[in-house]
Amino acid sequence: MLIIGLTGGIASGKTTVSKLFSSLGVPIIDTDIISRQLLERDQPAYEKIVEHFGDEILHEDQNIDRHRLRRIVFDNETERLWLEDTLHPIINQQTQQQIKQYKDEAYVIVVIPLLFETDFQTLVNRILVIGCAAEIQIKRLIARDSIELNLAQKMLAQQWSNKDRLKRADDIIHNDYELDGDVGLDLDRQVAKLHQKYLLLSA
Repeated sequence: MLIIGLTGGIASGKTTVSKLFSSLGVPIIDTDIISRQLLERDQPAYEKIVEHFGDEILHEDQNIDRHRLRRIVFDNETERLWLEDTLHPIINQQTQQQIKQYKDEAYVIVVIPLLFETDFQTLVNRILVIGCAAEIQIKRLIARDSIELNLAQKMLAQQWSNKDRLKRADDIIHNDYELDGDVGLDLDRQVAKLHQKYLLLSA
C-alpha cells in the first residue's frame, strides 16, 4: 500500500483536496481530526491539557475551548511547544493504527498539516503539497475563522513557508485562487490526474 502525506499551509485547501480524493474512493486519515478528538473530555490528553492551562480554556460545559487554546499557544512559543510535545506522539501512534486498517487498499491519503515541522515524514512514502500564496492563505483564514489579521499572520509565521514546502514535495497541487475564484474544475482535474498516478505507482 502506498501512503501519501498530504500537507500544506493553514487555509491552503487541504480539506477540500482530501474530500476530492475521498470522492474517488480513497481512504483519508486526517491528523487534525485525531487532534480534535484528543481534546474531548473522555480522552487521556484532556486532563493533562486542563491541568497545564487551567480552567480558563474551558467552556461552561467543561469542554475545551479550542479557539481560546489556539490564541494562547500562538501567543506563547513555550506553550505551543508543550502542547505539540503532548499531542504529537499520541497523534502519531493513532495515525499508524489507522493506516494498518487500510493495508489492502491501493493507497491512502494521510492529511498532516505540520508534516515537515514534525517527525511524521517517516509515516509516508510520498509527499503531496498544496501550493498556496501566503496572502491568499491569510484572506481565507480570516474569512473562515473570523479572526483578526494579527492572529492570522502569527499562525502563518509558525509554519514552513510555501516555497520551502514545495522544494520538498514529490507532487504538487496548485490552489492559488481567490475566495470567489472558479476553482472546482481545476482542482478536480489535478486530483484526478494524481489519483491515476498513485494507482499506477501502487500496482
